[in-house]
Amino acid sequence: MHDDLADGVRWALATLQGAGGPLPVLETATGLYDLRRLLEGAGAPARDVAGLFADWPASAALLATLAERPDPAARVADGVRLAPILYPGKVLCAGANYYRHLEEMGVKGATRQNQRLFFFFKPPRNAVVGEGDTLHMPLDTAQMDWEIELAAVIGKPARAVAPEDALSHVAGYMVAIDACARDLNKAADTFYKLDWVAGKAQESCCPLGPRFVPASAIADPQALRLTLDVNGTRKQDDTTGDMIFSIAEQISVASRIMQLDPGDVVLTGTPAGVGVPKGEFLKPGDRLDAAIEGIGRLSVTVQPPVTAIRTPLA
Repeated sequence: MHDDLADGVRWALATLQGAGGPLPVLETATGLYDLRRLLEGAGAPARDVAGLFADWPASAALLATLAERPDPAARVADGVRLAPILYPGKVLCAGANYYRHLEEMGVKGATRQNQRLFFFFKPPRNAVVGEGDTLHMPLDTAQMDWEIELAAVIGKPARAVAPEDALSHVAGYMVAIDACARDLNKAADTFYKLDWVAGKAQESCCPLGPRFVPASAIADPQALRLTLDVNGTRKQDDTTGDMIFSIAEQISVASRIMQLDPGDVVLTGTPAGVGVPKGEFLKPGDRLDAAIEGIGRLSVTVQPPVTAIRTPLA
């Protein structure tokens, strides 16, 4: 399902499926601790992971202190992990942002000069899910594809920020899977050619997890290895160094389009190894294991389409 904290990561945040609903936890090398109980004991106003982003610099300092000597009475057992943040304000996704991925999609000779950074949205309360039997086939598709992505979480408001200042607005990182319906994404008989909502904004199409790791624990977000396996077979294996536009550049460009707010999530593109160039697609029962160095492994199993009302967890 998921692995332990990476060496050098002092603390992380996660959300478990508790008996009474979502349970936010602080994760350290010694175990998992009920975050509500820890925050209440410290006199902090937040009671869940999302609430920490109201003042992320203060929250990060408090969490680092709590992680040094967490209350043993607050320790809890691990379990099924929901998305760490329920729910981001925005999930903004960078498209076609790795050189080798563009090449496998038929774009030869891509350079920074002949490409333009573009974004699309996923609806947070509909798309964001955690680990386990959570990723559902979209209705009406025969071409569901996989994409592993590094997800950056915004920690302080960003508007028209310069690239050299952009990473100071990042609170931390998660593993993301951008599941998409390749056939529904196409609109060849129309003047606009692509339908990003039908292709990318499907129900449960954005698994996030297994934990939120603070930016301070990631020495260089442009030097992280990403891998994705389907049913135990390695499909994607690359590093964030193959990005065309860096994470800092993405945040800078996005912040010129709109204000990025604390708790927003930016998916930063996928490396080569997706299914569509080989005509390989997902089906119910397939298992995806997505891992990013320093963060962990997020595992989901594809389920049949959702036809009934699905109530968000929080």
